[in-house]
Amino acid sequence: MNNQRQTSRRAPTAETVRRRTTPRSRAGNAIRMRLIIGLVVAAFSFFSFISKREVNPTTGEVQYISLTREQEITMGLQAVPQMVQQHGGLDPDPEAQALLDMVGERLVRNSFAVTSEYPFEFTLLADEEVINAFALPGGQTFITAALFNRLETEAQLAGVMGHEIGHVIARHGAQRIAKQELTEGLTGAVVMAACDGGTSCQGTARMAQMIGGMVNMKYGREDELESDELGLAIMVDSSYDPSAMTRVMEILAEAGGGARQPEFMSTHPDPGNRIQRIEEFVQENFPEGIPADFTR
Repeated sequence: MNNQRQTSRRAPTAETVRRRTTPRSRAGNAIRMRLIIGLVVAAFSFFSFISKREVNPTTGEVQYISLTREQEITMGLQAVPQMVQQHGGLDPDPEAQALLDMVGERLVRNSFAVTSEYPFEFTLLADEEVINAFALPGGQTFITAALFNRLETEAQLAGVMGHEIGHVIARHGAQRIAKQELTEGLTGAVVMAACDGGTSCQGTARMAQMIGGMVNMKYGREDELESDELGLAIMVDSSYDPSAMTRVMEILAEAGGGARQPEFMSTHPDPGNRIQRIEEFVQENFPEGIPADFTR
């Protein structure tokens, strides 16, 4: 009987195989494979990010950094010629540059910024159109003539440069690079998991980029607020009146002409909201008023 049963079984025909491997089942297998690959890419990106954890020795903040300090310094120095060219070269006024150097060096020398050991340099750019100040990783800081010429006091200049020094010692540039790498890995995983090779891939990619951009904008606003706080502390350490920063915010608001994007979608917090934080800092630290020997 057993032999008869065994010999009565027939091998599957080609038609049977075709029925078992329908287009629907093949599509399902492809989706599962894309999901698995996407999850692997996402997991790798996440664990690579958290493996970069370290404590900032100057601020004490726990950060995720993808560059060494030496790499930050090298990156900043390499970018200087491009920044100078982009903003019309160096400002030709030696007295203005000397004032900037004096204020910047005073801020670093007399504050906790000196412990960072970054080789700070302060550059006045000739650009009279773009109202801006910014810092590169490693200590290169810049202010355009358009903003410099709008400032009314030495303390206001100290406030702007103290803010930029804050970006450097908080290592915001290196931190953003690590976060950008994480974002690119996660958005790539989303596209890989959701894209079917058809027209839906374009929509998926755009959505992933939008999500990633919003994540990094949020980090940008947090960085700006932290630099505000660090800059105010640096001003106080260097005997500059921190309330001068309220006028800086007003100058920036006036330069914007009131036509600002909603704060949620802006990389910089609204100046009005920052003024409130500055006033709270001053009131908390100087309830009896700013010392008379502070530079205004």
